[in-house]
Amino acid sequence: MTFANHCQKIELLLADVDGVLTDGGVIFDNQGVESKRFHIRDGLGIKLWQQAGNRFGIITGRASQIVRVRATELGIDLLRQGVDDKLSVAKSLLAELRLQPEQVAYMGDDLPDLEVMQYVGLAIAPADGAREVRGAAKLVTQLGGGHGAVREAIEAILQAQGRWEHLVRKYQGGGEKR
Repeated sequence: MTFANHCQKIELLLADVDGVLTDGGVIFDNQGVESKRFHIRDGLGIKLWQQAGNRFGIITGRASQIVRVRATELGIDLLRQGVDDKLSVAKSLLAELRLQPEQVAYMGDDLPDLEVMQYVGLAIAPADGAREVRGAAKLVTQLGGGHGAVREAIEAILQAQGRWEHLVRKYQGGGEKR
């Protein structure tokens, strides 16, 4: 089955945070407050994904306030933090949303993501993901985690579905000639 065929049914994109939406670095200040760096194009990519009528969710092993803040800012209501068993959480989300695995993509970067990647219809890894994860992925982005990889994956799926150009047109003045 081709990449484009895998993309046709995708309605939900789930992602890890550290190493996917961020570069994997975790920064603590002297008071123990955690901060993370998110790429702005990933944020717009998620908004475009949602504008196309799709859902985006986060499943992450770590729990942090900054992830909750970023999810709220992007209108992500499917947020599961502090997860030990990502596969059971993914299965629970699919049941809740009445979706089949082939309707779901998952983007992960390390070993705790492998089971979910093997379960869903489309497995995605950033360029700097662990070797085993890249090997399990149907799409390995050119960009690394936290550097626009999520946006790249979203563009690839929406292009394969024939829906990307429609979304871009509104930024080009509706596609009208000037």
